[in-house]
Amino acid sequence: MERRSFVQGAGIAGVLAAGTAPAVVHAQANIRWRLTSGFPKALDTIYGAADTFAKKVKELSGGKFEISTHAAGELVPMPGLVDAVQNGTVEMGHTAPYYYFGKNDAFALGCAIPFGLNSRQMTAWQYDGNGLKLMREFYSNYGFISFPMGNTGAQMGGWYRKQIKTVADLKGLKFRVGGFAGKVTSRLGCVSQNIPGGEIYQALEKGTIDAAEWVGPYDDQKLGLNKVAPFYHYPGWWEGGPQLDLYVNQKAYDTLSAEYKAIIECAAAYAHTEMQAKYDARNPAALKQLVANGAKLVAFQKPVMDAAYKAAMDLYSEISASNPAFKKIYDDYSNFRRESNLWFRFTEARFDTFMQSAKL
Repeated sequence: MERRSFVQGAGIAGVLAAGTAPAVVHAQANIRWRLTSGFPKALDTIYGAADTFAKKVKELSGGKFEISTHAAGELVPMPGLVDAVQNGTVEMGHTAPYYYFGKNDAFALGCAIPFGLNSRQMTAWQYDGNGLKLMREFYSNYGFISFPMGNTGAQMGGWYRKQIKTVADLKGLKFRVGGFAGKVTSRLGCVSQNIPGGEIYQALEKGTIDAAEWVGPYDDQKLGLNKVAPFYHYPGWWEGGPQLDLYVNQKAYDTLSAEYKAIIECAAAYAHTEMQAKYDARNPAALKQLVANGAKLVAFQKPVMDAAYKAAMDLYSEISASNPAFKKIYDDYSNFRRESNLWFRFTEARFDTFMQSAKL
C-alpha cells in the first residue's frame, strides 16, 4: 500500500500506533529559511511571536524545518520588509500590515483601522468570515501569502506632555502614531509621524515630538515612555484589535510539501493565540506599576472621540471612492463590524461593563 493511501485510510491514531508518523516527517527535505521582523528584540511580546512561531515549526517538523528570526534592521530595515518578502530577499516577514499603507491603503485593513474591529472580531472575520480570503487575494499582487500571527488587543491612546481635553488641544500636536491612523489624526490637526518603536523614546525625550503611542502598558514600560511624558490617554481608538501578519513569499511557499505548509499554518495560529494571551496577562501588572510611578491615566473625552469617529468615517468613504481594492475589502469588513457589534452589544459589552464595576 502507498504511504499516502495508508495515512488517509488509517487516520492519525493508526499512523501513530504504527509508528509511521516520523517517516512522513523525515521524508521532507531539510529547509533553512529566514524571517525578518518589523520589531526590536527588546519587545518580547510582539517580536517574540516570531520566535514562538519558529520554535513551533522546528518542533512540528522534527527539526527538519528551521527558521532563523531577525529583528528589524538586522537583514532589512522595517520599511523594507514587504519589498524584501516580495522580492525573495527573505522568505518570511512578521509585521503590522498597516505600516505599509503607503503602498496601498488596503494594507491597513489587514491590521487595524480607527474605530475598526476588536481583536476577537478581527480573528472571527479572518478565520470564519471573508477576511483571510480577501486579504490573500489582495496580497497576491505583492507576491506573498499571509497568515494571522498575533494581536495586541485594544491599545492605549499614548503618552502626552500635556493633557488632551478638547479637540483644539490636538491642533499642531506632533504625534507619533502608527501607520494608517495618522490619516485620521492629521484631520484632527495633529502633525502625525510614523517613527519605529526603537526610536520613539529619543524623539519624545528631545522634544522632536509632543506625544507618542506604541501598544500598551507592558511594552510602553519597556520603552520607558512614562519617563518623558506623564499623561497616559485611553483608549487607542485607532487600534481596537490590531492584527499582525506572517508574510510568506509565494514562490518559496509553493515549493513546500503539503505537510510543511500545514506546519506553517498551525505554528502561525499558535503564535497568534499566544501573543494576545501574553498581553492580556502582563498588561494589568505593568499598568499598576506605571501608575505607581506617576503616570496619569486620562480618558479621551467624548467630543474628541466623536470628532475622530466622524473624521475616520469620512476618510473611508473618500478612499473607497478612489481605491477599488480598499472598497472591496472595506465593504465586507464594515458589514461584518456592524453585525458583530450588534451581537457584542448584548453579550460581551454588557457583561464586561458589569464585571468591571463589580467589587470582586
